[in-house]
Amino acid sequence: MKITSKIILSVCLALGANAFSQKQWTLQECVDHAIKNNVSVKQIELDNKLAEVSNKDAFGNFLPGINASASHSWNIGLNTNITTGILENQTTQFTSMGVSAGVDIFRGMQLQNQYRKSKIALIQSQYQHLKMEEDVALNVVNAYLQILFNKENLKVQNQQFQADSLQLVRSQELVNAGMIPSGDLFDMKATIATGKQNIIQAEYNLLISKLSLAQLLQLEDFKNFDIIETDYDFEENPIFFQSPESIFNKAKEERTELKIAQTGVELAEKDVDIAKGANYPTLGGFYSFSSRVSYAKIPDGMGGEMSPPPFFEQFDLYKGHNFGVQLNIPIFNGFSTRNNVERSKINLEKSKLALEQSELDLERNVYTAFSDANGALETYKAAEETLKAREEAFRYVKERYENGMATAFDYNQSQTLFVRAQSDVLRAKYDYLFRTKILEFYFGIPIYQK
Repeated sequence: MKITSKIILSVCLALGANAFSQKQWTLQECVDHAIKNNVSVKQIELDNKLAEVSNKDAFGNFLPGINASASHSWNIGLNTNITTGILENQTTQFTSMGVSAGVDIFRGMQLQNQYRKSKIALIQSQYQHLKMEEDVALNVVNAYLQILFNKENLKVQNQQFQADSLQLVRSQELVNAGMIPSGDLFDMKATIATGKQNIIQAEYNLLISKLSLAQLLQLEDFKNFDIIETDYDFEENPIFFQSPESIFNKAKEERTELKIAQTGVELAEKDVDIAKGANYPTLGGFYSFSSRVSYAKIPDGMGGEMSPPPFFEQFDLYKGHNFGVQLNIPIFNGFSTRNNVERSKINLEKSKLALEQSELDLERNVYTAFSDANGALETYKAAEETLKAREEAFRYVKERYENGMATAFDYNQSQTLFVRAQSDVLRAKYDYLFRTKILEFYFGIPIYQK
């Protein structure tokens, strides 16, 4: 245990020795870096690109499909000459080429609804991207405030250790003067040892909180990571002038998770329209152009043969066009279309229930956040009162101890309670800052500036 403590202390001291060369990050820089480099955010960005591709696919369904074909073949043996129509035992070569096109004229509004659905899906993907950024930013703010708390707590422990060191000297003088028993001096030495342990633990907590934030930022060189020591003065947040109902009503308009659920309902509605479109007839248009060229010799009419016409002459001679429209009327498909419509309607109802549940969850979260923020405010005020009382009590016990009217145990007990009260105030302060940040978040105040 001692070896581990020494190692931790050495690492912390090494980090402190290099502090002058470290980059110190602001909260805004941390949030910006996390959003830019977080793996989950990058995955959502790829989902956005896939949604954009799907949108292009849906638009492309309105355009005609055009294909070109070409072939060259060798026929050996008894074959029909496609130019003369006569069976001949010979080796011939043929070249054929063609172009075809097809377009959907009407498909029960399925194409239009698929395109509208793809646009809604793209919007939903953008909302999901925003939601992920908000979640990452909230985690970064929490981790950042945790570091600030650990920094201030370490200062408290160091200040108390320095005070204890001075008191140890004072106790030695009191023992020499015969005002307190020599046994009290050992109690003070034990207090010094406990103070060292508290400093090591505070440094360890600070190191771990830095590592946690560095991991959120996807930093490789986390050993040299540090933040700017921003001093947040306590002040009552004006968000408390709002009622939980007004915050919830504002959140219903602003919150991303509700917008995601709402677009989910819109997507399900388009799925119903697309499924219903399969009940309608479809009408399509088609066109094709083809031609062929033969390399076989042809009879000259006098018992001999002559060379075939030139390539482009044959190409023009044997060209052909084919075009028209095709109507398909669905009559019976084994209840497949009807079942798809029913399935889509069920999914629509599920999406509506999901939206309703999202609203209920949001309402619960807002009221919980409001209660937590109020509780954090009252906790801070109570901690402040406790700290004042503990400070006065410690001052009183210290005076009695120095006059030989209190024991070292009384002194150490009062001091422990005083230091704990200081830590409780710091913890309550940063908990209050984070809770009010969440409440502002629900009210539409952004966590970070873009």
